[in-house]
Amino acid sequence: MKRRDLIKGLTVLPLAGGVLSGTSANAAEVANVASTAAKRDLFKELGIRTFINARATLTFMTGSLMQPEVIDAINNSSKRYCMLDELQDKVGAKIAELCHAEAATVTSGAFSAIMLGTAGVLSGLDAKKAAMIPHLEGSGMKTEVILQKGHDIGYYQAMKNCGVTMVWVETRADLEKAINEKTAMMAFMNCNTNQGQIKHEEWLEVAKKYKIPTLIDIAADVPPIENFWKFNDMGFDLVCLSGGKAIRGPQSSGVLMGKKDLIAAARLSASPRGSTIGRGHKVNKEEILGLYVAIEKFIRTGEEEWNFWMKQIAHIEDSVKDLPSIKTRVFVPELANCTPNLEISWDPTVIKATGQEIQKRLSLGEPGIELNAGKNNISLVTFIMVPGEEKIVAKRIREELLKG
Repeated sequence: MKRRDLIKGLTVLPLAGGVLSGTSANAAEVANVASTAAKRDLFKELGIRTFINARATLTFMTGSLMQPEVIDAINNSSKRYCMLDELQDKVGAKIAELCHAEAATVTSGAFSAIMLGTAGVLSGLDAKKAAMIPHLEGSGMKTEVILQKGHDIGYYQAMKNCGVTMVWVETRADLEKAINEKTAMMAFMNCNTNQGQIKHEEWLEVAKKYKIPTLIDIAADVPPIENFWKFNDMGFDLVCLSGGKAIRGPQSSGVLMGKKDLIAAARLSASPRGSTIGRGHKVNKEEILGLYVAIEKFIRTGEEEWNFWMKQIAHIEDSVKDLPSIKTRVFVPELANCTPNLEISWDPTVIKATGQEIQKRLSLGEPGIELNAGKNNISLVTFIMVPGEEKIVAKRIREELLKG
């Protein structure tokens, strides 16, 4: 599909697309400013080190790079104004349809989705209660959220920001005993599924038995593509997803999707409303539209992208397989960031360099390459590379292994 056809096919883009209104002189001036800005290498100008990311979509490494179609959507939508709530309504409806949810809203990341989802569960559709969060004492709102001990990965702070108390459980017996009149929600961290004794179906079974709302964080759990709708179909009331990662939408975007009334309640605490806990979690029109385009594209082309990632992995693997003592392994993690990984290991008596030494040399080289390292191995991903960078990575890894 040609780029212009994709843009035409996105039903929300008329809200934000099109040419800049005004005189041709003004349009020419804007175009000139944009052209001048594009020529500036701000990283070089500011002395900021850049690198090829073969490691992960980590926030401190600025996540992933946006798809070209996403950048087009951002650029086009930056040229007109619209009403933010109308945009959220219409984009949310489209995302919900794609993901088998009743409703959806774009947030400023998965953490924000968790926080706003929690706020919506607490306040319901009462705007006065929403304005009281996180000061729950005397508000009439429930105050406890239940989470398994094995799911303690720190992101529960998003829920604590709403003023709730976390209640930790291990077994089903613990869970049922913990539920009381103060229980607001039961939360589930999908990336830690295997560290908890209670799995999805049983968690939902207990929640339905006691009529407790459920929230699941699947921040980095796409791909596989079907995870866009799997947990909505399973019956979770709220699902939280990152917009960056493999989807490659804006890094500071996310999605909260689920039951219609809970999404409406969550939006009472979200920007553009003031005096609410979510006011600082602002998401702009460009990010909203950019994320919609990213999701739509990933659902449509994700299988093709997967095949391309595998070709990139194969190219790097083939470049080192002939070296003495080298062993390679291609694997896909079971949970979170489920994309192709390549592990390269060696006999330390043959290649006299540790994984950490190889990692450091690659990081400090030109161009810099960031990847993961063990004692006598390195591992990498390709799904966040710019096409063609796999050739540079293959060449540099081979060079450093040969030095060893």
